[in-house]
Amino acid sequence: MTQTDSKCEHITVHTVTQTSPCPILSCVEKAPKYAHVSLIPVADSDQSSCNQPSASGVLQDVHISPLLMEDFLELARENTEKDLETCGVLGAFLTHPSQSCFMSSIDLHTHFSYQAMLPEAFAIVMAPTDQSRSYGIFRLSDPGGMSVLKECEESGFHPHGEPADGSPIYEHCANVYTNTNLRFEIFDLR
Repeated sequence: MTQTDSKCEHITVHTVTQTSPCPILSCVEKAPKYAHVSLIPVADSDQSSCNQPSASGVLQDVHISPLLMEDFLELARENTEKDLETCGVLGAFLTHPSQSCFMSSIDLHTHFSYQAMLPEAFAIVMAPTDQSRSYGIFRLSDPGGMSVLKECEESGFHPHGEPADGSPIYEHCANVYTNTNLRFEIFDLR
């Protein structure tokens, strides 16, 4: 195993080369001294409905570093220039390069398995070319969207019907906050 360190703008990049399974790029973001915590604004939506607890219970608040999305976009820049989508999994201790900011049917199916295991799971959709908003933080509505995805057996890109309870399939998260006092690591497993 060899290790090479380099500086990538405001993030420290550590490249770790292993013989198996693949080379890993690790970016470690240092936490700032003083924290600033804020609720992520929800653009173009009815925030009053987003602030209501879901039918499955009250969700735990989640804090993410505001630099996380910027650093992810930097790592995805090469793919974005080639019109390729880059997906990531955010774990605590899944981008649209040329489209608007929304969750596709594939995104919904991918996210369903995470939210079924952990109700606080959310998807950050990065859309660097969307002029109205470059990112959105979403979760499946529960029980409406979760029921639709649980019953769906289609694959690939396809439309979904409306949930029986009249809710949207997915919604903006009201329990996600940016917190400048967080440290995070990015592992590029390509």
